[in-house]
Amino acid sequence: MAKQVSLMSKFDKELFKKNVIDNVKTLYRKTLDEATPQQIFQAVSYAIKDLIVDNWMDTQKEYDEQDPKMVYYMSMEFLMGRALGNNMINLQAYKPVEEALEELGLDVNLVEDQEPDAALGNGGLGRLAACFLDSLATLGYPAYGCGIRYRYGMFKQEIRDGFQVEVPDNWLVDGNPFELRRPEYTKEVKFGGYVSVRMDENGRNVFTQEGYQSVKAIPYDLPIVGYGNGIVNTLRIWDAEAVNCFQLDSFDKGDYQKAVEQENLARNIVEVLYPNDNHYAGKELRLKQQYFFISASVQEAVAKYMRHHDDIRKFYEKVTFQLNDTHPTVAVAELMRILMDEYYLTWDEAWEVTTKTCAYTNHTIMAEALEKWPIELFSRLLPRIYQIVEEINRRFIIEIERKYPGNQEKIRKMAIIYDGQVKMAHLAIAAGYSVNGVARLHTEILKNQELKDFYEMMPEKFNNKTNGITQRRFLLHGNPLLADWVTDHVGADWITDLPKINKLAVYADDEKAQQEFMNIKYQNKVRLANYILEHNGVEVDPRSIFDVQVKRLHEYKRQLLNILHVMYLYNEIKEHPEMDFYPRTFIFGAKAAAGYRTAKLTIKLINAVADVINNDASINGKIKVVFIENYRVSNAEWIFAAADVSEQISTASKEASGTGNMKFMLNGALTLGTMDGANVEIVEEVGAEHAFIFGLSSDEVINYENHGGYNPMDIFNNDADVRKVLMQLINGTYSQDTELFRSLYNSLLNTMETNVADRYFILKDFKSYAEAQKRVEAAYRNEKGWAKSAILNVACSGKFTSDRTIQEYVDDIWKLDKVVIPEKKPVAPVASVLGKKK
Repeated sequence: MAKQVSLMSKFDKELFKKNVIDNVKTLYRKTLDEATPQQIFQAVSYAIKDLIVDNWMDTQKEYDEQDPKMVYYMSMEFLMGRALGNNMINLQAYKPVEEALEELGLDVNLVEDQEPDAALGNGGLGRLAACFLDSLATLGYPAYGCGIRYRYGMFKQEIRDGFQVEVPDNWLVDGNPFELRRPEYTKEVKFGGYVSVRMDENGRNVFTQEGYQSVKAIPYDLPIVGYGNGIVNTLRIWDAEAVNCFQLDSFDKGDYQKAVEQENLARNIVEVLYPNDNHYAGKELRLKQQYFFISASVQEAVAKYMRHHDDIRKFYEKVTFQLNDTHPTVAVAELMRILMDEYYLTWDEAWEVTTKTCAYTNHTIMAEALEKWPIELFSRLLPRIYQIVEEINRRFIIEIERKYPGNQEKIRKMAIIYDGQVKMAHLAIAAGYSVNGVARLHTEILKNQELKDFYEMMPEKFNNKTNGITQRRFLLHGNPLLADWVTDHVGADWITDLPKINKLAVYADDEKAQQEFMNIKYQNKVRLANYILEHNGVEVDPRSIFDVQVKRLHEYKRQLLNILHVMYLYNEIKEHPEMDFYPRTFIFGAKAAAGYRTAKLTIKLINAVADVINNDASINGKIKVVFIENYRVSNAEWIFAAADVSEQISTASKEASGTGNMKFMLNGALTLGTMDGANVEIVEEVGAEHAFIFGLSSDEVINYENHGGYNPMDIFNNDADVRKVLMQLINGTYSQDTELFRSLYNSLLNTMETNVADRYFILKDFKSYAEAQKRVEAAYRNEKGWAKSAILNVACSGKFTSDRTIQEYVDDIWKLDKVVIPEKKPVAPVASVLGKKK
């Protein structure tokens, strides 16, 4: 592990070792020698948890005493990765714990490898949320993360015969040693039924939901440890249980299904992340999930506030909700419901509180990704919430008409309820006090294109917060060799102040530094090559260029462009075996949504191409293609550390930001990409000469989409190389079934398949992409030049820390104050905690 400036001077190594041994005995009735690797991981984790809990309690005590404003970060996903190593790092305890384990005959890396990745997220949305929680704690800001305790995550990906197969990700099978069950904060969440109205003695309407089904929401708390400051915030994830458990009378009568009906209702809500919504039942389950965790979170936020305050009208002075995309938007109506139905505020009073509490982050430019719910489903499942949304919509339309008299087009574009749908993004914008994009280009496209009407009506709400990543996981933990090298050259301040890494720039032209850097990169490539050999059975050359694209699989991210280019290179080598070609290893990693046929077929194509190329001895290993199964945070850390080339090749204007691009940059990979999302800002920071930019601009893409003028068949007819590659999709080159990849072929050329041929401009950008790849090869041959560019990418990554992003949220949106924990003990309180006698 990387060197740290440790505050563990009083660390009692012997007592820590004793705690691990005692945990094995207490938990499993075994000695250390008898324990399985998983049992040892659990024992070590509980010992680390002991180091955390006192600070966790102290933090909450300070929050209660200082009464600071708190942000509740609400998200369907928190892609946390493994907790053990991250907690040790942020406690600044990694090195002493590593030494203690060595003395017990244990390898800290093998212990860490026993931990499954927490299956609480899937893609960039969830990983951003995890980085934000890390930064909030490290910067000392009070925060709760609010989400769902999924039992099986989205799925664990297996590759069988080249196809993605989804299997349950049973990450909780051995228990989660870091979580705390908090039944004292259980909440009831109601679904269905109807709303009755009566008038109370004061002449006001009282709304009551009746005839409903309900579940209990049980919170589980996970500690979020700040780096070296004693702060421990909380990620609260909600599990569902039946209100009325097993019904013995039904069971005794032989009605076994009815006996467990309530349990099944609860269990279904928390089984999986993003259930397939290609059918009605899937849509209903998704909406249930969203309301379940939002209702529980909002209920508890209000209850927590009222435990210390007596005026609910001032709720927004101490609480803010950040809605991470449209999934949590129902929080707007739920807060209104609680304020009006339980605290008897008038509509205007409740609306003032709500509109000063809720803020919305937009994460997509894709209109189809902005959630919309059928009125029939929404009103049936959430009858009281729908009434409130209806009234919000009625009043919002009045505002639109007042601003734009007689303009029915504005109402059509902006109404919250229209054409039989409830539009959640519109609700978030109408009710939120802030609407932010996640990269400068993305925010400008929102203001000028997708959300133009809203921006024109309420420009003061819109702002940009370019995403960021935590350097503590993705450099300090994920790439210890490079982290040590950086610290040796510029000191350790970068761990909590990443812009200070820019001091590395002076070493970019230093030959000794270049050699050291490239040697570290080589060692990381060897590490990944060994992983690939173990898991894929493919031998790759760590001296080849590691060209990497790892991210959620979607057509706009254009993994298809990448693999078509690989097919093109393979054709070139087969036709010209004498050509000078620098060996390349193309590495892919991606999950496709279970119901996303085109994405899953792209995975099959990548694996089919890999199977042909990797087994063709005639090309002498000049190209290798690898698809890394079950891409996740833990193997991503190794991938980022080993990458030479960072593939960020989305169709310009489609990627909101991206954060993988930042992780690659931090680890010294050069960006090959379009001017899309945060790529624009990366290039600004490091300079275009240290990246490889290609393809249409966002303006050009938007112009083609709005006005036409692009026909991919022209390219097919006029470019023999492209034509050959596309024909290989359907002529048996990569599958005996010539129809297997027909739909991919049609998506690029045949408008009958997708309504718009080559919707994501793959063929339009193909030649530019191929030329950029040639520039990559030429640049890599100049080892000194490449090393300079790689070092400068690391040195210029300072802007892209999530610490900076969070500080901007705090300054511009949330208006939080830092909390400082009095120093009663070292920052990582190992000695005083471990010194206590049981």
